[in-house]
Amino acid sequence: MFLTSLRRNLYLAFSFLLLATTSLAAQTISDTPSEPTISTDRPSVANSSIVVPKGYLQFENGFLITNAQGQSVFDFPETTVRFGLLDKTELRFVAPDYFHSLNQASGSISGFGDIAVGVKQQLGPLPGNFNLAAIVFTSLPTGANAISSHGYDPGLQLPWSLPLSKNWTASGQTAFYWPTQAGHHDFTGEVTLVFDRQWTPPWDAFLEYAGDFPSRPLPGQGSRQLLHAGSSYKLSRRQQLDFQIAAGLSHSATHMYIGFGYSFMLHVAK
Repeated sequence: MFLTSLRRNLYLAFSFLLLATTSLAAQTISDTPSEPTISTDRPSVANSSIVVPKGYLQFENGFLITNAQGQSVFDFPETTVRFGLLDKTELRFVAPDYFHSLNQASGSISGFGDIAVGVKQQLGPLPGNFNLAAIVFTSLPTGANAISSHGYDPGLQLPWSLPLSKNWTASGQTAFYWPTQAGHHDFTGEVTLVFDRQWTPPWDAFLEYAGDFPSRPLPGQGSRQLLHAGSSYKLSRRQQLDFQIAAGLSHSATHMYIGFGYSFMLHVAK
């Protein structure tokens, strides 16, 4: 049942992505060497350590098909809106995802998740070409009753990156979350490690380990650890396609997920 639903939804997703890409690529987009190149937080779990350039508005979008604990869920649009406020500061807005259960069994749920707002500050310059940023955010309980956390959930993310050679980069993220569970905030720590290979100027691929470690896991649950891989391709300096796939490494983790995305950047202010 899951594989049938997966094939059907992948076909629909590919069709949607092809249509959107063809339409957007047909627009005239300036691509002069003086323009900045898009740098996205997706598709890795770890965010980028680089902020959106001042005066630019960036939209990062995608969809994901997830299988976890016997439930298969399709969610979209995975939209994060990022605006370069200052040279090293950006404002962030995470739109609510719509989660649609692919299972027809009783107990399946569908609906919108919570939104989140935050600020990202690029730190440095730091020695050795080491890049570091800090993201402070909170989610707001705007989602459906069965999906929302019903709380204001703060978080702190510290993404970093370090060039290893001309084509290889190591990066990752240490993060601290306080999600609402059973009416109170429980601390969860996160660590990720990414190795990225630049194959050609527009095309790269990565392999990532990601682990979430709740301080008070729910009964029968524990850490959520993933092996994650993906790739991105820049259609131009302002447009990017991406692909990702992941498999769970621990009992409580998502069994697997697969997703695609499209991101673009607009110059809206001086």
